[in-house]
Amino acid sequence: MPAGEPFAYAVLRVIPDLERGECVNAGVVLFCRRARFLEARTAVDEARLHALAPTADGVAIAAYLRTLELIAAGDPAGGPVAAQEPSERFHWLVAPASTIVQPSTVHTGLTQDAPATLTRLMTRLVG
Repeated sequence: MPAGEPFAYAVLRVIPDLERGECVNAGVVLFCRRARFLEARTAVDEARLHALAPTADGVAIAAYLRTLELIAAGDPAGGPVAAQEPSERFHWLVAPASTIVQPSTVHTGLTQDAPATLTRLMTRLVG
């Protein structure tokens, strides 16, 4: 059985109060160059979000996360970044940020099925 293809991923985190630094995992972006796969999946747990920040705008945060999904997909609705090559989009999505949505450090692994790996990571890390 082959070891699989290398992939990289980052967790997308919502940090509603930057000074406190507490976060809620809200998505995963996964890139597997050889499989020609780049996808971001997101889901906001409103209860967790509001436990950290009762006044957080869950609708606006979900819209922002949806834009990240569109960028990963190369959908023109994601704006000019969505028109870039997949590797450039991935690097843009996982670049350090000081906004309410921030990526984790990039992690790597091997996969034989990138979509299934993304599903597994979403289940384990976002819930």
